[in-house]
Amino acid sequence: MELNRRQFFRICAGGMAGTTVASLGFLSSFSVHAETRQYKLLKAKETRNNCTYCSVGCGMLLYSLGDNAKNVSESIYHVEGDADHPVSRGSLCPKGAGVVDFINSESRLHYPEYRAPGSDKWQRISWEDAFTRIARLMKEDRDANFEVKNQQGVTVNRWATTSMLCSSAASNETGVIDNKFARGLGMVAVENQARLCHGPTVSALAPSFGRGAMTNNWIDIRNADVILIMGGNAAEAHPVGFKWVIEAKKNRGAKLVVVDPRFNRSAAVADQYAPIRPGSDVAFLSGVVNYLLANDKIQHQYVREFTNASLIVREDYRFDDGLFSGYDDVTRQYDRSSWAYELGEDGQVKRDETLSHPRCVFNLLKTHVSRYTPEMVETVCGTPRGEFLRVAQTLAETAATNKTASILYALGWTHHTNGAQIIRTAAIIQLLLGNIGMMGGGINALRGHSNVQGYTDLGLLDGSLPGYLPLPSEKQTTLQMLLEQVTPKTTIPGQVNFWQNTPAFMVSLLKGFYGDAATEENQWGFDYLPKWDKKYDVLSQVDMMVDGQFNGLLVQGFNALASFPNKNKAVEAFSKLKFMVVMDPLATETASFWQNHDEMNDVDSSKIQTEVFRLPTSCFAEENGSVANSSRWLQWHYSAATPPGEALHDSKILAQLFLRLRELYRQEGGVAPEPLMAIDWRYADPLDPQPEELAREANGRAWNDVHDKDGTLLAKAGQQLSSFAHLRADGSTSSLCWIYAGSWTEQGNQMANRDNADPSGLGAVNNWSWAWPLNRRILYNRASADAQGKPWDATRPLMQWNGKKWQGFDVPDFPPTSAPEDKVGPFIMLPDGLGHLFALNKLADGPFPEHYEPMESPIGTNPLHPNVIHSPVVRLYESDKAMLGEARDFPYVGTTYSITELFRHWTKHARLNAIAQPQQFVEIGEQLAQEKGINAGDWVKVSSRRGFIKAKAVVTARLQTLNVAGKAVPTIGIPCHWGFEGATRKGFLANTLTPSVGDANSNTPEFKAFLVNIEKA
Repeated sequence: MELNRRQFFRICAGGMAGTTVASLGFLSSFSVHAETRQYKLLKAKETRNNCTYCSVGCGMLLYSLGDNAKNVSESIYHVEGDADHPVSRGSLCPKGAGVVDFINSESRLHYPEYRAPGSDKWQRISWEDAFTRIARLMKEDRDANFEVKNQQGVTVNRWATTSMLCSSAASNETGVIDNKFARGLGMVAVENQARLCHGPTVSALAPSFGRGAMTNNWIDIRNADVILIMGGNAAEAHPVGFKWVIEAKKNRGAKLVVVDPRFNRSAAVADQYAPIRPGSDVAFLSGVVNYLLANDKIQHQYVREFTNASLIVREDYRFDDGLFSGYDDVTRQYDRSSWAYELGEDGQVKRDETLSHPRCVFNLLKTHVSRYTPEMVETVCGTPRGEFLRVAQTLAETAATNKTASILYALGWTHHTNGAQIIRTAAIIQLLLGNIGMMGGGINALRGHSNVQGYTDLGLLDGSLPGYLPLPSEKQTTLQMLLEQVTPKTTIPGQVNFWQNTPAFMVSLLKGFYGDAATEENQWGFDYLPKWDKKYDVLSQVDMMVDGQFNGLLVQGFNALASFPNKNKAVEAFSKLKFMVVMDPLATETASFWQNHDEMNDVDSSKIQTEVFRLPTSCFAEENGSVANSSRWLQWHYSAATPPGEALHDSKILAQLFLRLRELYRQEGGVAPEPLMAIDWRYADPLDPQPEELAREANGRAWNDVHDKDGTLLAKAGQQLSSFAHLRADGSTSSLCWIYAGSWTEQGNQMANRDNADPSGLGAVNNWSWAWPLNRRILYNRASADAQGKPWDATRPLMQWNGKKWQGFDVPDFPPTSAPEDKVGPFIMLPDGLGHLFALNKLADGPFPEHYEPMESPIGTNPLHPNVIHSPVVRLYESDKAMLGEARDFPYVGTTYSITELFRHWTKHARLNAIAQPQQFVEIGEQLAQEKGINAGDWVKVSSRRGFIKAKAVVTARLQTLNVAGKAVPTIGIPCHWGFEGATRKGFLANTLTPSVGDANSNTPEFKAFLVNIEKA
């Protein structure tokens, strides 16, 4: 039938507007074989679930047919938004609207497959054969390479030659199994997608406020007076969450400010837009800090009472010409000992409440940012001076006690070599303005994957354990030594310093891992835990794989080839492995890395000897469990169908492998079976642990009766705990993730709560799902009231002191009976109780943020300090250093981003979304297009030092050529969604272009500022 574009997109999920089909060479009308689906919901089963894509966590109603009779498979054939859900309120974005096509995609895997060494094809195998062969390969590698003791004779119990990549779209309950499986086997190389997206969020926010999470929540955005979207594009990547931005504009008259390299969809409805060169965000935000201080636009009482502005820093702290004190040019690391407070003779921190001491944090900050004048911002960022000043002036309006600004960001801040410091600068702004702990305030990290928050909470990252506890290193030889080193000491008398409870959290975790095998005599199983000797993050793993130091790789719901930096290096790395096991609902590029796809993946299959197993798994719609959205809400969802064909739940696959390995060790013996055997695996069906069992383990229970200090019984032996305050360091309690304590209590599954009542009228829907910690919806909410306990804004009294306790519309993030006169700081996770303008020694690259050029700089200098152009402690291996390009060969800045119709590399498998965005494209500004003779719809080749991609050109006014340090700097926009698998037309992986270089704190790679060239293909 004949359709015009408007009719076409109306069919494709309710009128989603692509980057324009016309720009890709289509005419104004064309033939499409499509028709609207006829849905009949009579007799259908309705199941409540949550969207599997971004971390807005939209509510979904899935409709399926099938009566649950034996041998009857249910089929999901319709989805619609859950009108009861308080965040999404019945809405779905184009990705969510097309989720049925993801569930029923032709790319869904139905049975296990095997690729033999040197083969160019898949062959079907049975589950029995797959499990038998994989278990044998794992045991052989573990026995050959497991290290019981290191050269110093320290028990380390680590297996460092097989890696596991975990899925940030799997449920938290699957994450519990991932932890037991990987750590029980002794794996130290454990990662998830957080390393490639929001790793810098935790690195920055935890030293600033105490926790590394979104401070407020989606609905609370409606309460803001100013909203800054920078380092993200909420209208495009989080469309349903963006409705709260629009509601703030409509109902509060909020001003929306967007700062971005592109005039994007968020900018299209903004009150102010300012362009910026990719990679210069610290300079822009430091300019804002300078503006606030120079013009006295700060919330004085908040800064004086609730931040470390008045604390005095050591005399030997310095910052000179781009370097902080303590830099070692040989090790390329800082000795951070001078980044500390000065102590008095009594051992207490010195302070000057008049803020006049030259070394108090306040004055050090003023000096540090004084270089970031509007003129310097324009020079470094390319942002016109007037537009920068308008942004700074608008943010400054919220220094008033009755106004707040909310900052929204995503991968545009985290995907940089200084990503953590970008976020740190935003934290400084919000502390100066008094916007942390306030309704409509905060720093709100918009997470990408549906459960990347949960998998970060569960510690499925190199060097981490659940609840943000550290995996011990080989230098921490006893549990006591570990606890002494990682448990912070209170630096100001009378402060909460909640991390002082680390011993209770750690012992309860060990008890959760090892159960009855964890005893006081064996340090609660401390020696069973693997101890790390070096970094095993994604960048390290790939480098070691290339050097032949890894043999196996388990990949769970993680398209590593499409998301690791420098795709061609990843192919080389995977080709050096002995075996790879891919567990995924879909056929991914990772599983097919050995296949030749012409220019898109130009490999010789016969020379690749990696054994590859492709194991079909369930998807979100086919399992019970919980996922944690950006707001820290743990939302329970339900299975609407059985997985297709022979597909199994991830937890069942891992349980089969785990128990087979145990049996092999029982029958044959082998190296160090003890840690493997010690893992507590007592489930009703050990081969198929149920989500409900795992959720109760994550929450924690009492092994013995638990009493408070007065002898009152808190929990009987065997009961679920209701609070992490009940955890003990004496082995009487267990919890596999202490911050999740309270999620499944004796009263039942709190994550399944569905009361959307809002008694405050301000979006405080505290009885919908459950939020960590202890169901608090706005972190640090004690800071919403002044030093005397009165709300800063009487019209929005989030929390206040009533003479006996703290009360309000939220659970107090504070001791509920701690009176204002006790002067307990609101940032209870930090040893001094204060928000940190000066981050002390918690970041690898400085206690204050500083602008450093991306490793591939278009200007080749740093206007602030030409002698130190790049971050001196950036994560960069020598082999990757040789693969960095220079502006003379690659004169343009490339930056990657997402578009509305597609989600990373998943929705290209969904027919509806593939119809909406079938063809790979890049965006190029009109000025650059004219210079290069490129017209809309032309095929172009975009190349970097690492490789090239080919795509259609979209010529647009959305991208400007900016004047940076006297040089014209154009930017090329590169959406990241296509590849050589899926329902869209085959395309190139965008990460072919990106460098292997990482943030100094999180090791998250650079995807947003690198050098490219462009020419007609």
